Amino acid sequence: MANAPAAAHALDVLMLLARHAGPLPAASIARTLGLPRSTTYHLLAVLVERGFVVHLPEERRYGLGVAAFELGSAYTRHAPLQRLARPVLARLADTTGQNAHLGVLHGRDVVYVVEERVAGRPSLVSDVGVRLPASLTATGLAILAALPAAQVRALFPSVDAFVQRHGVGPTSLTTLRPVLSRTRALGYAVEEGLVTPGLDSVATAVLDHAGHPVAAVAVTAESEHLGDDVREKVVGQVRRAAEEISRRLGRRATAKVAPSAARAAR
Repeated sequence: MANAPAAAHALDVLMLLARHAGPLPAASIARTLGLPRSTTYHLLAVLVERGFVVHLPEERRYGLGVAAFELGSAYTRHAPLQRLARPVLARLADTTGQNAHLGVLHGRDVVYVVEERVAGRPSLVSDVGVRLPASLTATGLAILAALPAAQVRALFPSVDAFVQRHGVGPTSLTTLRPVLSRTRALGYAVEEGLVTPGLDSVATAVLDHAGHPVAAVAVTAESEHLGDDVREKVVGQVRRAAEEISRRLGRRATAKVAPSAARAAR
C-alpha cells in the first residue's frame, strides 16, 4: 500500500460497495475505511468518471457502476478458476492414479468445472457441466462445511430441499449438520457410495483471499482403493492441491481453518 496508496484506497472503496446490498453515503464509506472525507470524495469522483461507481444524487449515495459489472463479466469469460486449477488437477490425478475433479457450488448443487480422468479407472457420472446435489457429494460437503451456518440454513430451508440417490444421504438439516461437523473435524469431506455405489470420494475446499469457499477439489476411486491405509495419503494430496489452487487465487497461507468455517462450527 505504501507504494500505491491511492490505488489501494480505490480498491477498498469498490470492495466495500460490493459487500453491501445497496449504495452507501460517502460519509459511511469514509468512516468504514478510515479515510478523510476529502480523500473519499476525490476517489469517488475518479471512480464515477471511469464508470466503476455511479452517484445517486437524490439518495446522496454511491453504488457500483457499469464498468464494475463489465469486470465481473470479464472474470467469468476468462474462467480463471478453471485455468488455474486444471494443471493442479492434472498433477493430482497423475500422483494418485485416480480420477480428480473440481466443483463449485451453484444453489444447492455442485457443478463440476474441471475433470481429470485416469485411463482404466471407473467411469463417473460427474463431468464438466454436470450438476449433483451438494449434500450427497464430497465436493459439495467440503464447501458446505466451510460456509456459515446461516447460509447453510438458507440453502436448505426445509426437507423438500434435500435430494437422495439410491435412497441414502441426508434428508434434513438435522441429519446434515453432523456430517458437516465431522467434515470440519476431519479437515476434509468423505462420500461413500452416495452418488455411485462402490465409488468413494474425498474432498477439500478451495478458499479465496477472504477465506470463502469458492470450490472444492476431490478424488474419486473404487471403495477398496480408498481404505484406511490409503485414504490418509490421498487426503494429503487432495489437501495440498486445494491449498495450491487457493494460493493461486490469492489466498495467503495463514490459519488452517477459514473464518467462515470457524463461524459455521460455532
